[in-house]
Amino acid sequence: MTDYYPLNLEKIHPTWKACVQEALKQVDSEYLKQLTRSNQWLPGPDKIFNAFTLPLDQVNYVLLGESPYPRKASANGYAFWDEAVTDLWSPSGLSKPINRATSMRNIIKMLLITEGVSNPTQEIIAQLDKKKFIQSNPELFNNLINHGFLLLNASLVLQETPVQKDARAWQPFIKYVLEFLIQKRPQIHLILFGKIANQIDALVDHAEIKRLYAEHPYNLSFITNPEVLSFFKPLKLLRTIANQR
Repeated sequence: MTDYYPLNLEKIHPTWKACVQEALKQVDSEYLKQLTRSNQWLPGPDKIFNAFTLPLDQVNYVLLGESPYPRKASANGYAFWDEAVTDLWSPSGLSKPINRATSMRNIIKMLLITEGVSNPTQEIIAQLDKKKFIQSNPELFNNLINHGFLLLNASLVLQETPVQKDARAWQPFIKYVLEFLIQKRPQIHLILFGKIANQIDALVDHAEIKRLYAEHPYNLSFITNPEVLSFFKPLKLLRTIANQR
């Protein structure tokens, strides 16, 4: 393991460390060196590998996003998890932070449809009895993690350069991680949201692995995508643990 890049591996679960260390060796060394010379990238060296805190033997799904959020307060190393957003609901429906975060707004509306809310407008959401539902964004992502979702971005880094450039740099890393994971957990399900995440599919030469392809959640069509709804409905991700039966 080279020591010229200060990427924090301390938070990685022990079952992942050997894999992540070997996967990093697949990444262009000059690219990694460049990261050490700059502090202008997200989510930063202390959060970049947060997704790998989930033990390897608990991974059931790999949810691939595109890249970290473009705000320091939001980017935390987990795909789609906006750390700056807390409350899901408000008296008028969805909370203002959720309503402003297009992807999160569409994800919540999609999950509401799986709960039988056929037309989740602000007015209808405001009238719902939400006592059986989780109340915060961290609860939602804890539900995902507890179901075995590895929340991984196709590009672990966001810089001022085009997202595709960083995504290409991380492709060898992602390929190694997925191949390693498939060997250990051949029953996993790949969830590929967005064009960049869909490109990862070409790196995985395992036709037997289950896959869900979908548009990125910032697209309005994501809310009513029948394959997305069918996949997420049984998981009851909006429910508190006591109400998941």
